Amino acid sequence: MKIGGILVAAVMMFSWTLSLNAQEAVGNVPQLSIQSDAAKALVWPTGKRAAVSLSFDDGRPSQVDTGLALFKKAGVKVTFYVQPGGVSQRLQGWKEAVADGHEIANHSITHPCTGNYAFSRKNALEDYDLRKMAAQLDDANDQIQKLLGVKPRDFAYPCGLKFVGRGLDVKSYVPLVAERFLVGRGYIDEFPNDPGFFDFAQAMGTPFDDMDFLQMKRIVDEAVKNGSWVIFVGHDIGARAHQTTDTIALEALCAYLKDPANGILLGTVEEIGTYIKQHRTGVD
Repeated sequence: MKIGGILVAAVMMFSWTLSLNAQEAVGNVPQLSIQSDAAKALVWPTGKRAAVSLSFDDGRPSQVDTGLALFKKAGVKVTFYVQPGGVSQRLQGWKEAVADGHEIANHSITHPCTGNYAFSRKNALEDYDLRKMAAQLDDANDQIQKLLGVKPRDFAYPCGLKFVGRGLDVKSYVPLVAERFLVGRGYIDEFPNDPGFFDFAQAMGTPFDDMDFLQMKRIVDEAVKNGSWVIFVGHDIGARAHQTTDTIALEALCAYLKDPANGILLGTVEEIGTYIKQHRTGVD
């Protein structure tokens, strides 16, 4: 009995040691691997440790009424994902955005989302197919080019959704975006983009509506630790509220991002996407 007990105890101790070693390996290896892969796959410009792009969806009037003056004062260029209908209603303001050097990108013609949202019930992705979705992308590009003289190179998925159809007939329309654009940006994603790994057609988008400056700063500082690319996503620009990026917080964020001491590469989605495309290696 004593010998059997000793053997059992020895086996248990050996198993515990193996388990502990495995846990240590799992805890350490991914971190080392990520750092190593990032170093091999992409090097930010000298003095830069992460990248940030500011983007705004829907082409809302406050973006030209409030945003353009704010960004001009801050010396910051952003990406506006627009729909042609909204552009035509405030055409002079959007022409000013182009003249100021901001990126104008594609956000579809009619902003189709799931019909589970009441506002999209008659424009539901569940009722789309790939052909109909391709027309949304191509027609928006054509109309934006006619209105503003620029052809969009980037796209933001309305509501962050990337499917058409229902059930067994559901299809991803990510390949349509990959064929047409440099970057396809999502929405309400949990993490920023690993520049050495992310899929250009499914870049992560980080909301910053209804945040104060410290909340925004925490996201940026975490990206610096990991060498990531944050694509912030906002809608209206004004007093802090639902789907509104606060002007005071936005001014403070712009100043923080432009301070060389903070090591941020700040640019439009097209600018940062192009830099990564040209400099990363080992990833298709």
